Amino acid sequence: MSGAVSHSPDADSVRSDQRSHTRVVVVVGPTAVGKSALAEELALRLGGEIVSADSMQVYRGMDIGTAKTPVDQRRVAHHCLDLVVPGQPFSAALYQTAARTAIDDIAARGRVPILCGGTGLYVRAAVDDFVFAPGEQSDNPVREAYEALSREAGPSAVHELLRSRDPESAALIHPGNTRRVVRALEMCDEGISYARQQEGFSARTSIYDARFVGLTMERAVLYARIDERVRRMVDSGLLGEVEALISAGLRDALTASQAIGYKEFVPVLAGDVDVETAIEEVSRASRRYAKRQLTWFRADPRVRWIDLTSAAGSDVIEAALGTLDWSQPAQALAASPTTHL
Repeated sequence: MSGAVSHSPDADSVRSDQRSHTRVVVVVGPTAVGKSALAEELALRLGGEIVSADSMQVYRGMDIGTAKTPVDQRRVAHHCLDLVVPGQPFSAALYQTAARTAIDDIAARGRVPILCGGTGLYVRAAVDDFVFAPGEQSDNPVREAYEALSREAGPSAVHELLRSRDPESAALIHPGNTRRVVRALEMCDEGISYARQQEGFSARTSIYDARFVGLTMERAVLYARIDERVRRMVDSGLLGEVEALISAGLRDALTASQAIGYKEFVPVLAGDVDVETAIEEVSRASRRYAKRQLTWFRADPRVRWIDLTSAAGSDVIEAALGTLDWSQPAQALAASPTTHL
């Protein structure tokens, strides 16, 4: 997945046309709300397979703390899990390649791709018309030349170079933001416009025929579910999983800021913190994360929300199926009120 891949214009147009007719179900919402359970039920009903959109589930060996469905409990095929070892650099751009490959393969076999996860950027990377800069995909030797120019001639020099090559993109980037200016220049080298990238990110236009189902519930109920899940993870052996990862030399990966459910238990194994304190820290961090997830997904007018506060299992499935209206183009669907079950 390293480096740029060239395609002929004809091949790209054929693939784009195929994707525009590929139906994809997207299940989103905050942590612990029940996305995985619904996605699997939908997959069983629709003849589908699940593509994970979770930035932590890509790591091998991080199973309990990321709430992966155990292998022996999966009733349908799951994709985009266990892609790399913890600590190995991984980005939304790399995820985009993996997710689209999985979606295209599922659809080619006559199955329904069901994208499921709470990492907002990963969801958009998978289904939306968004092009990542080369610097977000892999090392680019040209970058060093641009960075050297900035050091020798000053940030204004690289910004002026960008302005001469892509004035629209230069107008969007402050001259002092050298990292972004350099990235925009790398994109120029690849024939990609930084301005177009930003426009695509704001437009929320899917390259697939996607339908978005969002799950939510009253905050107090959601927080209680989060607390319950954290304790269930501990009961299921989370401490042992953390210990095994540390023994494998992956301590630094576990203490990364995004590793909720792992970094809090590292001090427990060192004898510096008790389990109850760590559990509360994980719950608190998860609640904050859930709020950020809801803020992200509520900004997307394509999401049709289902409130699960008082829902029964069968009601949820039927309500979700009811949101999947393919009788008209996705862009013609107006945001609908939240369905309360």
